[in-house]
Amino acid sequence: MSDVLKKHELLTPDALEWFWMVPEAGGAVAKTRLRLTAPLDDERTARRVEESRPVGFPNAEFSSFLVAGAGMWFDEHGVRRHEDRLVELTVSSEPLGLSADVSVHHDIWGPFDFRGTPHPDVQRQNAPRLAAALKELDELLGVAAEPGGADVLRKGGRTRRRGAGGDRRTRSRPDRSAMTNEGTKGGTPAWLRSSRHRKCATG
Repeated sequence: MSDVLKKHELLTPDALEWFWMVPEAGGAVAKTRLRLTAPLDDERTARRVEESRPVGFPNAEFSSFLVAGAGMWFDEHGVRRHEDRLVELTVSSEPLGLSADVSVHHDIWGPFDFRGTPHPDVQRQNAPRLAAALKELDELLGVAAEPGGADVLRKGGRTRRRGAGGDRRTRSRPDRSAMTNEGTKGGTPAWLRSSRHRKCATG
């Protein structure tokens, strides 16, 4: 998944972040941020994750981690801009199955900025790359994403992809415009109302 996002220049991984959990100690006991010095799928990365376990909590475990890094977008003049956490990828191994969230928190993907001002040139130069990446992730994992909620006019959306055997319940299912940033309903752009997605992977 990170390779797909990197190919579209949406996320170039440079760190992993996660919480160490100890249920009997009341939940999270520490948070770790690990700078990447090797590819995500390199054995050295997995070893460094294990070696980061808090010394005082030898039984601590984690069930999810955030892949952090910067992405590229174009402004209204077509100038390339680099933004930290333009797109975030969170992967979780929950009891119900593997899942992943692709999250965006910027207004460049839709027809309006967060103040409600139209910026079609910005959308036109950025939204197609995000839509293409999400489509490619659908093909990679073998199932279509399912939309969910977003904080209107404050955040973008999230795309949630759940592994085999995962819980497919959702709070809402807006139309495909949440993915492609097309159309509005009730004067509110669909991409702002809801763009969280779940998906069940095969194999």
